[in-house]
Amino acid sequence: MALLLASVAGLCVLGAFHGIRLYRSEARLPADLQLALEIGATRTTAVGSLIDRMGIRWAPTVLRLMGPKRVARKRQQIDRAGNPAGLTIDRYAARRAVYGLLGAIGALVMLSNAQLVFAALMVAFGLFWVEVGLWSAVRSRRNHIESVLPDFLDVLAVVVSAGLGFRQALERVADRYGGAWSDEVHIALRQMDMGVSRREAFDALRQRNDSEQVAQFVTALQQGEELGSPIVDTLIQIADDMRRTDAQNARRKAAKAVPKATLAVTTFLLPGTMILVVSGFVYGADIDFGQLLGG
Repeated sequence: MALLLASVAGLCVLGAFHGIRLYRSEARLPADLQLALEIGATRTTAVGSLIDRMGIRWAPTVLRLMGPKRVARKRQQIDRAGNPAGLTIDRYAARRAVYGLLGAIGALVMLSNAQLVFAALMVAFGLFWVEVGLWSAVRSRRNHIESVLPDFLDVLAVVVSAGLGFRQALERVADRYGGAWSDEVHIALRQMDMGVSRREAFDALRQRNDSEQVAQFVTALQQGEELGSPIVDTLIQIADDMRRTDAQNARRKAAKAVPKATLAVTTFLLPGTMILVVSGFVYGADIDFGQLLGG
């Protein structure tokens, strides 16, 4: 019996040393995963870089579990978000692995303490924390592009009307504005430099952006090119249509906000105000509730 215990203890010590050696050894990552760690290393935070390095070994497993179709959709969503903080599909998979493990461990700890609500919150954290950040980045980028696009088209129309070619004017105005929309325009311009037709480059631009205004801009531009309409008139018309759409959306949001505000007033503010008024009258009248209640 003593010999068996000594053997088990020896194996445990050897296993501990082997685990420490594996932990301290440099991981041999595939070239694409090593590149994923290097891309955007200066753009992400220190915590984000640490999480990526912790989970990059399990990124291939996560991608296999997701499947090719879901990976393709997620890659498109990352492109629409503008690769925030250097995010790639491999770094996304690494973060899913780390946050999923943290969520599972936290859920088990909460379940051991019979805290079901917190266990559910930890599971939701592991499953959706990365998705929430990605969705927020997509929405922020789309709002920025839609706010810049009408003014961008007005300036572009002025530059084109001054005699500069459309492509040169597009590059010059994009350099002037900067930001997410400027990045998208420069990507389309580089694609055209590599031999891609203007139609295909702008189709790719539309696919990279989940924005109705970008789709409207590309569609109107292509239709104007097919019909032979003057490019300046087309740009001005697109900008006017976008501003009209923005005004309609603002009125629609305002109309939806009125019932919500009315519900908040009638549910919370009005009863609270009535309670304050009645309490003030009662306190000012100096009523003896003891006599009223027969005390």
